[in-house]
Amino acid sequence: MHVSVFGLGYVGSVTAACLAKAGHEVVGVDINAEKVSMVNTATPPVVEPGLGELLAGVVRAGRLRATTSSEEAVAASDVSLICVGTPSRANGQLDIDAVVRTGQRIGEALRRRADPHTVVLRSTVLPGTTERCLVPALLAGAGGRAAMRVAVNPEFMREGSSLSDFAKPAVTLVGCGDPATASVLRLLYEGVEAPFVHTTIRTAEMVKYAANTFHALKVCFANEVADACAALGADAQEVMRVFLMDKKLNVSEAYLRPGFAFGGSCLPKDLRALLHAARVADVSLPVLSAILPSNEAQVRRGVEAVLATRRHRIGVVGLSFKAGTDDLRESPMVALVEVLIGKGCDVRILDRSVSIARLLGANRRYIEEEIPHLAALMCPDVDALLTHAEVLVVGNPGDEAARALGAARPEQVVIDLTRGAACRASGVTSAA
Repeated sequence: MHVSVFGLGYVGSVTAACLAKAGHEVVGVDINAEKVSMVNTATPPVVEPGLGELLAGVVRAGRLRATTSSEEAVAASDVSLICVGTPSRANGQLDIDAVVRTGQRIGEALRRRADPHTVVLRSTVLPGTTERCLVPALLAGAGGRAAMRVAVNPEFMREGSSLSDFAKPAVTLVGCGDPATASVLRLLYEGVEAPFVHTTIRTAEMVKYAANTFHALKVCFANEVADACAALGADAQEVMRVFLMDKKLNVSEAYLRPGFAFGGSCLPKDLRALLHAARVADVSLPVLSAILPSNEAQVRRGVEAVLATRRHRIGVVGLSFKAGTDDLRESPMVALVEVLIGKGCDVRILDRSVSIARLLGANRRYIEEEIPHLAALMCPDVDALLTHAEVLVVGNPGDEAARALGAARPEQVVIDLTRGAACRASGVTSAA
């Protein structure tokens, strides 16, 4: 394929060289004439292991050259990848001026083309940037008449190992609105050893932020655990070594699903205990200390969603902290019901795993303290719940939720606190 790569910084120079290595004819573009000269002389514009040798090979073979002319690059290519920087402004706002300027220049170059051109945004941008900023810039530059396809293709390369990361990423992620555009990118990355994932533009934009934020969180988590270990006399390296051996729960997909707040007899209690011990030892754990307030904010968000309907009769599906259990200790759904009752709502609950007569010990004491009149609120079946409810609140996915959602009447408001998990299972669209 004939490819132009706009921006010859870290991402652009590595991308251009790797695509040329894969056999594509690549033109690199940069407004910095020095970077252009460096690429043309096979000199890496950034420090990256192996990049010098790779540039020497592909430049010598004539598969990579560079220019300062956007028109020249677009005329020589069928696909343009935008790899310009998106730095932070002083207030943290993303600076996408380079993306917009590049889009305008590509659009201007497309005025002279009649055949379709594919523009791929590889720079890191927030969801909505492609639709609100890049596409208008392309159209403005082209005078609104260019034949274009637009896609988002985030990179997942680490400095120091970017060549191997490019060749073998976890996924090749492409966000675009039509299969034809996805096919162009599939062909471009044909030699890359990774699953090809075609999704929406906004999803592709957001995945990069989810990934980088999680990476940052992991670093802080490991360091704060190490701080706690030092204060409590444990070996931090050994603790994390054993922790990482658990690929079922710790380093896995477990718990990484959007939904409602956590609860139960373990997570809140153990987190509070660790934070208390750290305070006694005068150790600050800001990331770990933010977990419980964040969890409580999810409960408040659920309450606010229900109250915003301005309806009085509420039906709740799922009361335990997790579907398939009768454990109500520190269940976020119990907290939500308690607040709704306090706000004057008429609440009814369906959860067949919870039988008041069977609740024992700490579980029973918790409910007697939190909602002593729970038995009067329980419904025997879905029909009884739906007969009562103006608003249907789903706290846990499962068979009961699916039956309730499937039988809900059009006038009933559905609030799915599982963030779509329960509604997708039953084919119902949630209202909140």
